[in-house]
Amino acid sequence: MDVQFSDYEAYLSPALYKTTDLVVERGLGSHIWTTDGTKYLDWVQGIAVNALGHSHPKVVAAITEQVAKLTTASFNMVNYPTTLQLAKRIAQAAPGELSSTFFSNGGAEATDGALKLARAYTKRPGIIAFKGSFHGRTFGAMSVTASNSKYRKYAEPLVGGIHFATYPSVDQCPDGYDAEQRSQWCLNDIQRIFDYICAPDETAAILVEPIQGEGGYVVPPDSFLKGLRSLCDAHGILLIFDEIQAGYGRTGTMFASEHAGVVPDIMTLGKALAGGIPASAVVSTPEIMEEWHPGMHGGTFGGNPIMGAAGLAVLDEFAASDILTNVNKMGDYLRLQLLKLKDQYPIVHDVRGLGLMLAIELDHSDGRSGGDLVEITRAQALKRHMLTLSCGVKGNGMRMATPLNVTQDVIDEGIAILDESLAQAQQADA
Repeated sequence: MDVQFSDYEAYLSPALYKTTDLVVERGLGSHIWTTDGTKYLDWVQGIAVNALGHSHPKVVAAITEQVAKLTTASFNMVNYPTTLQLAKRIAQAAPGELSSTFFSNGGAEATDGALKLARAYTKRPGIIAFKGSFHGRTFGAMSVTASNSKYRKYAEPLVGGIHFATYPSVDQCPDGYDAEQRSQWCLNDIQRIFDYICAPDETAAILVEPIQGEGGYVVPPDSFLKGLRSLCDAHGILLIFDEIQAGYGRTGTMFASEHAGVVPDIMTLGKALAGGIPASAVVSTPEIMEEWHPGMHGGTFGGNPIMGAAGLAVLDEFAASDILTNVNKMGDYLRLQLLKLKDQYPIVHDVRGLGLMLAIELDHSDGRSGGDLVEITRAQALKRHMLTLSCGVKGNGMRMATPLNVTQDVIDEGIAILDESLAQAQQADA
């Protein structure tokens, strides 16, 4: 059935903004098909949600089997085998003593939960977050989000007690600083918050993405995350890592924080957790979770058995197909191809990221931000039947969110389209 978006646009809120007018009815692996049968290469994958691509047969089978048994009976009332098993599997995979999980439905819910948990445990009000961050669009999550002012427009006043520090990206730090200088400058910025705004003994948590996602796929130096850990330890502050986009294998380790060897006190998960089924989690230590007493947090659909079944299937396939090895191998290959494009097109200013969490930055030859060049490139890619997504505060980044089981031929397919699309954008540089 050929369904046109324009026939239904009047019935959808404008807040449900779409970057295309495609109406998609099925997907398989790295590709999707519209209702008229047109095939597209999907390098967005629900914004890094489909870790194993669209409609992975093992995930589909697990979901189908569970739906036939039970959809939900409220996790507030009963337990489900799949959800209990998933919680145990997450505890086995998580770093340090992170072994207690609260399940919810999306990343923003997990952010809200983590903030509530941190305040409940420490009995302190202050939260430090970072410029360039994105943690969601609920009131709590929006209050700690600063990747673009548009997300907060008309919503103020938001949750109180939130203070923003500088993330060690090139755009946010003094010109000419190298990576370690940026790291130290940003750690000093937190000390300035302690000195001038919110004392350490009034600070409950520092919330940070170990790699900024929406903010531009910015990878901080290891010294930055280690410095945050030291600051938190010195002052009894909880360290929260938002692993919603960067975690679950995307960077070549199960969790992005493993690259720096830093263990947080609370970790939020989402996106890839259940292979496309809405799911998120707050993971912490039993000691910290003990202060979250019954009734202090909850949700109707969180921890449902369908999510649990899908989540188990994802982890089973991670093990069976050695997904992390593929992420590192194909991540290296994709990075190499992107670097070749950088050598070919002067508008490609940077290639950055880890594993299969990679992005390119486009800028004009005169130094102006290339957000317009990104939009030209994306439009050209769409004409060639490829879905892409921007990132960065200035919109001048393009992020690659292939499935984690992507193959070289699919990468070659996408690179060929990007090559042709960048050639068109290069002509617009003036």
